[in-house]
Amino acid sequence: MPPGITLAADAPELSAANTGFMLICSALVMLMTPGLAFFYGGMVRVKSTLNMLMMSFISLGIVTILWVLYGFSLAFGTDSGSFIGWSSDFVGLSGIGVNQLWDGYTIPVYVFAVFQLMFAIITPALISGALADRVKFTAWALFIALWATVVYFPVAHWVWGAGGWLFEMGVIDFAGGTAVHINAGAAALGVILVIGKRVGFKKDPMRPHSLPLVMLGAALLWFGWFGFNAGSWLGNDDGVGAVMFVNTQVATAAAMLAWLGYEKIRHGSFTTLGAASGAVAGLVAITPSGGSSSPLGAIAIGAVAGLLCAMAVGLKYRFGYDDSLDVVGVHLVGGVVGSLLVGFFATGGVQSDAKGLFYGGGFEQLGKQAVGVFAVLAYSLIVSAVLAFVLDRTIGMRVSEDDEISGIDQVEHAETAYDFSGAGGGAGSRKTVPAPAETVAAGPQNKKVDA
Repeated sequence: MPPGITLAADAPELSAANTGFMLICSALVMLMTPGLAFFYGGMVRVKSTLNMLMMSFISLGIVTILWVLYGFSLAFGTDSGSFIGWSSDFVGLSGIGVNQLWDGYTIPVYVFAVFQLMFAIITPALISGALADRVKFTAWALFIALWATVVYFPVAHWVWGAGGWLFEMGVIDFAGGTAVHINAGAAALGVILVIGKRVGFKKDPMRPHSLPLVMLGAALLWFGWFGFNAGSWLGNDDGVGAVMFVNTQVATAAAMLAWLGYEKIRHGSFTTLGAASGAVAGLVAITPSGGSSSPLGAIAIGAVAGLLCAMAVGLKYRFGYDDSLDVVGVHLVGGVVGSLLVGFFATGGVQSDAKGLFYGGGFEQLGKQAVGVFAVLAYSLIVSAVLAFVLDRTIGMRVSEDDEISGIDQVEHAETAYDFSGAGGGAGSRKTVPAPAETVAAGPQNKKVDA
């Protein structure tokens, strides 16, 4: 019997309150993808701004269609061998009744499907930050379609689908530490190892062109993340979602402060980029763990994530991989930290009765979390690298070196982010001034890590 069909006489009835709440949460999660676009768009140079925005926005189109056609069925259909799902009623969302409830819950299947769709959309968009300045837009669009099909949909089933092997093992991932953040971070690492570095990496200044845009994006992500996290309990009947809401705020604040403290000690300044990046690191880390920890535990989780992610973003310079906007340093490392810390901070009194090491649970839950972390990391890393390799050898993943230097916005989109025509010209002047190739912001406020 496919998930979502409820036949028992005492089955729950549709709750208007929970349904409305979940629709709002779905809209909040959708908002996170444009927020991510602004966050990434402000962090790149002027000549790549529009391309960065489009790399997130295109995911809204591609993944939505794939999800309706077959993605929802693969992720949440009837389990097959603990690795993938499939239900013909979910194909095209054609066999779902208007009032049909998601199995065991008080919300319609349609509401659950659209909520999970928003997760599927933002996950490949997260990868794009590692690839700034150098990837063909057509290749990126095709990569999204392939990656969602062979990586995201199966992994979502492993972690959240009834019968999925990590779900059945008891791996705790409240809202996507493994399925979203480790998945995207590992994929980013796999792709950049294949396509290589940007022209001028570690030589030319590649500072953010618009820190206000970065802060706006971070604020939208923080706002939308309340729907991302609190909504993942699929209702408001027992208070767990409320705990998750509080923990989301608490961990994010702690991570931001920890990142800023590290920056001050390491670099001598409190930067706006550090504040934004620290907040995102905290949001990432609390995503898997906030439903099983207390607010005090959330403070610790956020602080640890903020510190470790701040340290991790500099690894690309040491090891020579060009993670343009620190997707590996923030999302992969933050996801690993948050997922593993469940094994330490799970209280046994919120999401489930599973207890972590600090609450008398021993190492059992930590072991389960480690299996989930490294299984998703390895699968996503390897498959993503293979996909990138195949695309690179067929249609080519990268723009030419000349196009990269001149600016990917003009080459791929025939547009520029800012129109400087007439700037500095007198009244009636018809002379146009070409947009500069890049704007380099000066000053310590833009120094994120040592080059």
